[in-house]
Amino acid sequence: MAITLVRHTRPDVAEGLCYGRTDLGLAAGSMADCDGVITRLSCPTMVVSSPLERCRVLASRISGAFGVEQTVSQDFAEMDFGHWENRRWDDIGRDALDAWAADFLGYAGHGGESVAQLRDRVARGLDSVPEGALVVTHAGVIKAALVLRGDAAGWDHRPGFGAVVRV
Repeated sequence: MAITLVRHTRPDVAEGLCYGRTDLGLAAGSMADCDGVITRLSCPTMVVSSPLERCRVLASRISGAFGVEQTVSQDFAEMDFGHWENRRWDDIGRDALDAWAADFLGYAGHGGESVAQLRDRVARGLDSVPEGALVVTHAGVIKAALVLRGDAAGWDHRPGFGAVVRV
């Protein structure tokens, strides 16, 4: 089943900040970036969005451009990084990051979700959308979807802002 995943455009956030579930607006100039994404898309059967504003803005523009239904799904929200949210990655601490690396799928020492929980949530979301749907989402969700669709290197994928990935 083919589904198109689109990463939101650049959020209004400082470089190097862990912002997972933090609800951020878009950076200045993002409407032009949104329009640039739309020019690279085919008409979807429907648009599904993460509930976070940085995705809903783009999803709404895509839905309007193609005249298709838009819904919101919690299954496509970014990973919850718990008490790491809104902290600089450099300030989280080497020990904590090493612990995560040592148990990449299972670690939840930050008080949020583990990568395995993210993966399972994304699997549920992918199972709920019809063929031809377009999902506006986040880098972590795209990585999980790639792994779920058989890409062994999916966790290493680095989708840029506005990236379009078909799974």
